[in-house]
Amino acid sequence: MFKMYGFWRSAAAFRVRAALNLKGLAVEETMIDLDAGEQNAPAFLAVNPAAAVPALFVDGGPPLTQSLAILEYLEEMYPDPPLLPTGVRARARVRALALGFAADHHPLIVPRVRRHLAAAFGVDHTDWVRHWFREGLAQGEARLAGDPAVGRFCHGDSPTIADLCLMSHVTGAQGFQISPADYPTIDRIFNACMEIDAFAAAAPLRQPGAPR
Repeated sequence: MFKMYGFWRSAAAFRVRAALNLKGLAVEETMIDLDAGEQNAPAFLAVNPAAAVPALFVDGGPPLTQSLAILEYLEEMYPDPPLLPTGVRARARVRALALGFAADHHPLIVPRVRRHLAAAFGVDHTDWVRHWFREGLAQGEARLAGDPAVGRFCHGDSPTIADLCLMSHVTGAQGFQISPADYPTIDRIFNACMEIDAFAAAAPLRQPGAPR
């Protein structure tokens, strides 16, 4: 069984949690309360000096960090079911979609950015976060709508790492009262993913510590 540090609301932890579920890999997750600042405790900084989740222990060595690196590790070590398509170009397409959600927009809305906006500039972070969530959804919709490579999911009819990153972005946006309904391709893919137990069980509101 894997061991992982995560947080119920963390988009990055959601991606890894869902990937483990899709691959049928058991994980014991310890929640690090990012709102309470537990990621800055010396004991956790010894695990990940970046003060971020997830951190996944896989082989008795130092933990793996960075969700997309973890997804690539899981794909190489446990290739069934695959989360990357066959073909070099198809894989590049899926990785680009994943990075569009996880790298272009997610870093702008993480808790440490929100705290800095409030502390340094006295800014209410809510409008900031909603802006970047909406921009990520709009750009994702523009990439996906009408693309013949899109099937039931972002690429064909099986989930890929692109769907993991889309899902984490949508669930994060929902936490700020942004509905995916205005983005029809994303909304359809989101609903298709939520029909799969592996995604539904990984959803933020299903995790310990989430509001009930």
